[in-house]
Amino acid sequence: MIIGLSRERKSPPDNRVALSPIQCVALQQRYPKVKVLVESSPTRCFRDEAYREVGIEVVDDLGRCDVIFNIKEVPSEALIPGKTYCFFSHTIKKQPYNRTMLQSILKKQITLIDYEVLRYETGARVLGFGRYAGVIGTYNGLLVYGKKHGLYSLKPAHQSKNYADILTQLLRVELPNMRIAVTGGGRVSQGALDLLRALQIREVTPNQYLHVEYGEPVFVQLNSPDLYVHPSLTQWDTQHFYKHHGEYKSQFKGYAERTDLLVNGIYWTEDLPRLFEVDDTEDAVKFAPTVIADISCDVEGSVPITYRATSIADPVIGWSRRTGSPCEPYTDGSIDVMAVGNLPNELPKDASEEFGEMLLQHVIPELMQGKSRLIEEATIAKGGTLTAHFSYLSNFVADIP
Repeated sequence: MIIGLSRERKSPPDNRVALSPIQCVALQQRYPKVKVLVESSPTRCFRDEAYREVGIEVVDDLGRCDVIFNIKEVPSEALIPGKTYCFFSHTIKKQPYNRTMLQSILKKQITLIDYEVLRYETGARVLGFGRYAGVIGTYNGLLVYGKKHGLYSLKPAHQSKNYADILTQLLRVELPNMRIAVTGGGRVSQGALDLLRALQIREVTPNQYLHVEYGEPVFVQLNSPDLYVHPSLTQWDTQHFYKHHGEYKSQFKGYAERTDLLVNGIYWTEDLPRLFEVDDTEDAVKFAPTVIADISCDVEGSVPITYRATSIADPVIGWSRRTGSPCEPYTDGSIDVMAVGNLPNELPKDASEEFGEMLLQHVIPELMQGKSRLIEEATIAKGGTLTAHFSYLSNFVADIP
């Protein structure tokens, strides 16, 4: 088998890659019949020379490859017919901006394996960049908070060398007596918690967060049972919650009165209640956060004042409490929202290495088996047709030219 690492072609450029140079070497050592080819790239976080130095061949054409790994979607014109591709396709929710790409995949009889739907039997995702999104998003939230209140200064994450560098910067500043609420229970929130724990900030329970006064910074994790309540059920039922999101109401308002920085890591769907409503933000006493790190970045989703996604170059938008509308960030009475949609790209080497390790441990062995439940259930298209798991996309791609 010949495995290829494709260059990323989306704009703005994504610097991540599925396997680092050393991981490519490890893959070839583990599977002697596998050869890795790397497509030359001017933007990848690991330069072409880094692959050449460890004996990995860098090429301009991946036509010899059997399986090609990307991170983001591949433009239709760059797809090579008959190959197997692995990447985040962003098609399973019928995203209109990738409709043409999926049509091309079917027309070119490409096998598409989507990282997003590689799942263990428990339903948990195998791959993702969520933890680094949580780490970097939380760092950015603390950066914005310091800047907004004139307390301290941090350099942007993308100007830092690595995770150790951003941690070192944070350890050098004195955080104020502030309260940080982290919402969610997945990889994103885990990344946020990892960073806050590394800073040795006091972690408290939801009850302590609401009722105890502290003379130091504290943080709390708020998971679904803390955030949502059913009008008639007296005991929390996780299965019922996931099946009947729409019947629940948010109870974040109680926490909002006690929160200075909200770090949002909720996986939001349209039937899930928002954490709060726009009108709630008018009262600075009842809704205290002045900075929100909306790592989930669902536009007008769980954080309704995230009215657009932001960029690494321009990461913060403002929301005016007084007018209930967008305003310039860092202004009087504004709630400043960091809503960068591609946070892991701020520390691309660290994020790529963690992703590559998971790929080597959990996905490559399954790919080598030939028959694998994990791979089959994540295969969206094969031989010019949608697979059974994704037949619901038939109407979405119905007018294939």
